[in-house]
Amino acid sequence: MEDKLGIIALESFSKQSKKINDILCHWRNGQNYLIPSKCPRFTSGEAKCVIEESVRDKDLYILVDVCNNSLKYKMDGELNRMSPDDHYQDLKRVIMACNGKPERITVIMPFLYEGRQHRKTSRESLDCAMMLKELEFLGVSSIVTFDAHDPRMQNVLPLNSIENISPALQFTQGLLTEYEDLQIDSNHLMFIAPDEGATERVVFLASLFGVNIGMFYKRRDYAHIVDGVNPILAHDFCGGDLSGMDAIVVDDMIASGGSIVDVCKQIKERGAKRVFIFSTFGLFSAGFEKIDKAYSEGLFDRIFTTNLVYQKPELLEKEYYYSINMNRYIAAIIDTLNKKNSMQQICKPEQRIRETISNYCNKE
Repeated sequence: MEDKLGIIALESFSKQSKKINDILCHWRNGQNYLIPSKCPRFTSGEAKCVIEESVRDKDLYILVDVCNNSLKYKMDGELNRMSPDDHYQDLKRVIMACNGKPERITVIMPFLYEGRQHRKTSRESLDCAMMLKELEFLGVSSIVTFDAHDPRMQNVLPLNSIENISPALQFTQGLLTEYEDLQIDSNHLMFIAPDEGATERVVFLASLFGVNIGMFYKRRDYAHIVDGVNPILAHDFCGGDLSGMDAIVVDDMIASGGSIVDVCKQIKERGAKRVFIFSTFGLFSAGFEKIDKAYSEGLFDRIFTTNLVYQKPELLEKEYYYSINMNRYIAAIIDTLNKKNSMQQICKPEQRIRETISNYCNKE
């Protein structure tokens, strides 16, 4: 029986997709699943998509990294760096080039486009919701994303599937592999949310580890707007005594790094022994100066982020950095969806996390 699985990777996700394809071929004893495509640009900066093989009746998976700012294209003779808007437009071009021929289209977008603009507080655009409605209009059956900034965005498409995957298992495995001296109990370990939005992630992990949580809340200046947001005046802490404890800060992204550095500083001032950072997306959009300085001052011990978005070569060389490889997990997601199996254990793998912790605690 012919295998109907097909994968189209935009240039932004091309390196990871080749490895994901190799994993799937090994598991399924199948042929190459990658379908070549390209999005050439005109000199005006306009573009189109060309798919080089048939996608008729395929169960098609389209992979895109909207945060990959390493790619450039020529416009009016000058190089222009690709923004999230450019990547999203190319995604729509790929879908349109399919001409409605695939049996099903699933978009795998690890960082949910415009996920930070997830609600209105004044006369503002609601970009993430509009993106989801556009993909629904274009015929996308389901969307796979990771650690969405606001998981309530799933409510925008009540009749379509939006799988919001937690990388908590991979973070747990990475931490427990790297550090063999962790004491997993409420007297020695605490999970900390750097703001109110991260509380659900922290509660999930802390309940599996059997430890307590702490939380910072952001005190903002609501009288002013700087770069589209109300500036943060201070991070105030709600939680127990941190003296002599290991602290794990959990968030969805590191952007400029200012907030996470301030949080780590306060944690160390409260007497924490070590500080580890779990962040699904390491954007480091303001460079590494703040992070490097914080590490040199001993404010944190390790940063764990995934390869779900573009990783700057400079980042991979940092002594404090640990990269969580998610290629195998994405392959498992594609394999599971293609076989129409349940995604429950993949979205939030509580049992596997418990087993990982139990094995760590019971090792000789």
